[in-house]
Amino acid sequence: MKIMIIGLGSMGKRRIRNLLALGEKQIYGFDIKKHRIEEAVRLYNIEPAEKTDIISTDDVDVLFICVPPAQHLEYIKLAVENKKHCFIEASVVSDGLIQLADEIDKTDLKVYASCTLRFHPAVKKIKELINGGAIGTVSNFSYHSGQYLPDWHPWEDIRDYYVSSKSTGGCREIVPFECSWLNDIFGKIKKVTGIYGKTIDLGVDIDDVYAVAMQYKSGVIGTLLVDVVSRFAVRQMIINGDKGQILWDWNSSDIKLYSSDNAQWESYEITKGKSADGYNKNITEDMYVEEAGVFLDSIRKRLPVYNSLRDDIYTLNCLYSVENSQNLIANPLLESD
Repeated sequence: MKIMIIGLGSMGKRRIRNLLALGEKQIYGFDIKKHRIEEAVRLYNIEPAEKTDIISTDDVDVLFICVPPAQHLEYIKLAVENKKHCFIEASVVSDGLIQLADEIDKTDLKVYASCTLRFHPAVKKIKELINGGAIGTVSNFSYHSGQYLPDWHPWEDIRDYYVSSKSTGGCREIVPFECSWLNDIFGKIKKVTGIYGKTIDLGVDIDDVYAVAMQYKSGVIGTLLVDVVSRFAVRQMIINGDKGQILWDWNSSDIKLYSSDNAQWESYEITKGKSADGYNKNITEDMYVEEAGVFLDSIRKRLPVYNSLRDDIYTLNCLYSVENSQNLIANPLLESD
């Protein structure tokens, strides 16, 4: 399969590594910054693409769109116009996506929206336990995801890439990133509300905390706290059911399950892979490799995509619902002296 990576920053280079791990050999790389193309060629021995014109030829079958979120639409359109399958990194801007989804539905193109955490071994185990009835009927969950923004890319200033922009800020991006796997486990959302804002000075004008409350159609009620101020990176979750409880801390090597039937805790070891240099040790390459493989399989085997553009729009609407709700939840009683 002939694959072109568009955008050779952090995620673009990661996707090259993923594809090489999957045994793919025909890989082109394009970036508007020439030095990034040169770096990718030197590191991974891929074919350089000086222009995007190659997309219109038979030299490319598939695009991996790894540009900043605000530029996704431009390249998805390019893929659809040239009848190329494409993989899109996590989005936070939905402008124009509904119209594109309508166009894609009329074709046989495979357009996949990234949902990487669904492939995390702990997330897969949590889903298995819940679907298997390990804690009975699920009542509620509380989940916190936080990592200090300058620690995302320690090698560059946050002002030099998209996480410092108001519309594509790091914290804003992570809300749908987390909602994607939460919704996959708990189902469609009935109600969502929340508050968000800027709480510390990171040197950029972005919101750094989102506090979200959700009620699912299944009846499950959950809270999601996302921040980019946690000096020690954290993903911690508690899930309560009428027959037990699940605890997950991504800094530990296991998931804990409490069963009311025997009043005992049981641990499930989670195998961790290796992380790339410069990344948090818990952000392992394995889940990215698996996700890329699932996407390529959908093309080769003509399977439905695991997470479509329309699915991604639904997830993004969870974020927008929180933002739209903020001005509706003020209680005048709290404003009195």
